[in-house]
Amino acid sequence: MSDVFGIQPAPEQWLVLATAAAALLAVVPRAIWRLSRNAITIAHEGGHGLIALVTGRRLDGIRLHSDTSGLTVSRGRPTGLGMILTAAAGYTAPPLLGLGGAWLLSAHRITLLLWLATALLLAMLVMIRNAYGALSVILTGAAFLLVSWLTEPDVQSGFAYTAVWFLLLGGVRPTFELQAKRRHGGAPDSDADQLARLTHVPPLLWLFLFHAVSLCSLIGGGRWLLGL
Repeated sequence: MSDVFGIQPAPEQWLVLATAAAALLAVVPRAIWRLSRNAITIAHEGGHGLIALVTGRRLDGIRLHSDTSGLTVSRGRPTGLGMILTAAAGYTAPPLLGLGGAWLLSAHRITLLLWLATALLLAMLVMIRNAYGALSVILTGAAFLLVSWLTEPDVQSGFAYTAVWFLLLGGVRPTFELQAKRRHGGAPDSDADQLARLTHVPPLLWLFLFHAVSLCSLIGGGRWLLGL
């Protein structure tokens, strides 16, 4: 247990840069992104689910689909602050998780990050309501668990830094994709549109918020990871 809460050695700067490049490779090419985006969807729907519980709503279940879409169903008041925060948590969850991960890594808490990620994925698995979603979460959680148990510190460090870079970089792209869909008349029931109906604030302002959170998280988290 002391190892979980202990401090691990900081990786060499070349490894930090190499993991950033690996994460960028998982985000930019369209063919790879079609697969890797599943991990961002896990964080997105997990964000909806977590905030629903925190704000006192009843979480009925989460579904993850092979086209990288997802659905989180919760019960409670159809309006009000709890519903607004729940709807806003999706697109902001991946970059904010990346920012939190970057903070942990800057404090050299690599093992703690791996175990926290495993615990969050295990908690999410309980609420998954379809086979593809369960498989996605199990495989992702197993990767974190096996790396934290069976690999050397250098491998753990590389895996943790890649995962955090991926959340930071991968948290930026979905908002641009949503913006492009809306420009062509798609995604009429997106999170931004739901928030607009709940708050009477235009969807574009919610998109601006999603952009601001993801880009600020990338800048701040990137500085922590690079030790700047």
